Amino acid sequence: MRTTLIITICLLSLFALGVSCSEDSKDCSSTEEQIQKPLNPNGDSELALLMRAMFDEAQRIKKQIANNEPVTLTLDHDKILTAHATEPEKAASEEYKAFAAAYLQTIESLETASQAQIIDVYDGMINNCMTCHKALCPGPMARIKNLQ
Repeated sequence: MRTTLIITICLLSLFALGVSCSEDSKDCSSTEEQIQKPLNPNGDSELALLMRAMFDEAQRIKKQIANNEPVTLTLDHDKILTAHATEPEKAASEEYKAFAAAYLQTIESLETASQAQIIDVYDGMINNCMTCHKALCPGPMARIKNLQ
C-alpha cells in the first residue's frame, strides 16, 4: 500500500512538472514564428507580417519600460527595407525609405538609450510609426495609438 502511494505521488509530481514545462509562452516564441502568422484570408505580405511582429515587440518594450526593466529587441528591424510589401511601389518610394531610415535610427537609439532617455526615445519611435502610416498606409493607425 505504501509503495503504491509513493509511486502515485511520484507519477503525479512528474505529470505536474511535465505540464508546467510544456505550456507555451508568448515571450518564448521565436522571431520567425511571430512573423509567420497571416491574418488575411488572401495572405499577408512579408512587410505586413513584419510590422505585426514589430507591433508585438513595441508592446513588450512598453511593458519593459513601465516595469523599469532593460529593453530587449528580438526582431531584425532592418528587414523593413527589404521585406516584400502588399503595395511594392509604396515601399520602393523615396518617402517610405526616408520613414524607414528614421524608424531604424530610433531603434538604434533605443538600444543605446539611458534609463532617463528611454521613454522619450520610445515615444519618438511610435511617432515615427504614426507619421509614416499617416502618409502611406493609414489602416493601422488606431492600433499604433495603443502603443503610446
